[in-house]
Amino acid sequence: MPLPKNNLFFGYANKLTKEQREYVDSIIDNQMTIVNASAGTGKTTLAVMAARLLERDLVYIFSPVEERTLGYTPGTVEEKEAKYIVPLKDALLEMNEDPNKAIIFEDNIENIKNGNAWVQAMSHAFARGTNIKGEKLVVIDETQNFTKGELKKVLTRIHDEVKVVMIGHDGQIDLKDPKKSGFIPYLEHFRDQPYAKVCELTVNFRGNLARHADSLKW
Repeated sequence: MPLPKNNLFFGYANKLTKEQREYVDSIIDNQMTIVNASAGTGKTTLAVMAARLLERDLVYIFSPVEERTLGYTPGTVEEKEAKYIVPLKDALLEMNEDPNKAIIFEDNIENIKNGNAWVQAMSHAFARGTNIKGEKLVVIDETQNFTKGELKKVLTRIHDEVKVVMIGHDGQIDLKDPKKSGFIPYLEHFRDQPYAKVCELTVNFRGNLARHADSLKW
């Protein structure tokens, strides 16, 4: 689907690589987009921008890697989650959006009331029992750090009108046992579904040092 005329995708549309454009088009055209993307490829920023372009509320879901660790961390839920949503905040800043206004949290009542808060950030640890429905776009970030069970817990909350973007990198799994990651199994599970598309992003825009570091395999 072509981007609307006079909409430069917040200044990015004329700069997108072929891979990035395919990724953005998939988010617009499909219910589910799964992207296996190297570090520094713009994967999270472009997904958040797509949510804004489509005028959908954004649900940003992350993994604290070890569920119990988040529970024992002192502070409120928002304080526990703060360090895990830095990529989301960076993406919003890239769009010239104030994260303190855009993200829903307890002390942001005024922006929730006036409609300026359109982003909900949550750990999969708090997803059980929830229903994700309506005109929303769900971004599951760092999906390589979700176990198969954790990813199933999130995906089975999704209603058909919701768009989903699963973002991961099979080369950066932080789980103690990488074999427990649900990212590649679910990528293959959805690959041939008519409503889903698998994309890759390979160009690291952070520079030579980051690209060289990411190229080390083990």
